[in-house]
Amino acid sequence: MALLLATILPSILIILFFVYSDKFKEPKGEILKVFFYGILITIPAYFLNTYLDAFWYNNFRVSEGLISSFLTAAPVEEGLKLSILYFFVYKMKDFNEPIDGIVYGVTASLGFATLENFYYVYLLADYFETSSMSLAILRSFSAVPAHAVFGVFMGYFFMKYVFIKKGDNLLFAFIVPFVLHGCYNLFASSNFIVSLSLVIISWIIALRMFSRLKKTQKEKKREYEKKI
Repeated sequence: MALLLATILPSILIILFFVYSDKFKEPKGEILKVFFYGILITIPAYFLNTYLDAFWYNNFRVSEGLISSFLTAAPVEEGLKLSILYFFVYKMKDFNEPIDGIVYGVTASLGFATLENFYYVYLLADYFETSSMSLAILRSFSAVPAHAVFGVFMGYFFMKYVFIKKGDNLLFAFIVPFVLHGCYNLFASSNFIVSLSLVIISWIIALRMFSRLKKTQKEKKREYEKKI
């Protein structure tokens, strides 16, 4: 039971933080739906990552670190997460204000991260020569928050694409998480301190962006309450 909680609780707590920070809260059913979509994309992600890993390794003289970062996981996983926002969240009637981009971006990203965490904790602990609990705790402070902050940036630029200006914002919704994810993976296996520092700095920036959106939303709520 303790291992199960260590595996899923970090994702749930981060999602709850963003959901309950929203002054105009999203329907629980929609949050669960987007979270489930995030879980589902782990299936195509697994096959695409496996195929691309073999493709790059067998056909090009590329380092394993580069393959596992910028050439497989980062583009595949962030691309699939963005497809959830573009093809599903975009059409939802409750996706109706800027802060929703971050809420749903984080939810989709952590749906993916939750099932990925099960894979690592329950199946790969021996490969990393550590206990399942140790790996779960380590990932709760590294990989899970990393996926969450990738979702924040993705949701932020997707929000700008939908509510502010089309332009290049849809591209940025992919490029920024892709670069962050690639850098994180590249350093995670060689310099954990650098990868963790990247996550912490990204979170500081992300929370500042989220705070500005919350402030705007708070003012909007006051105006709405005055009308009532």
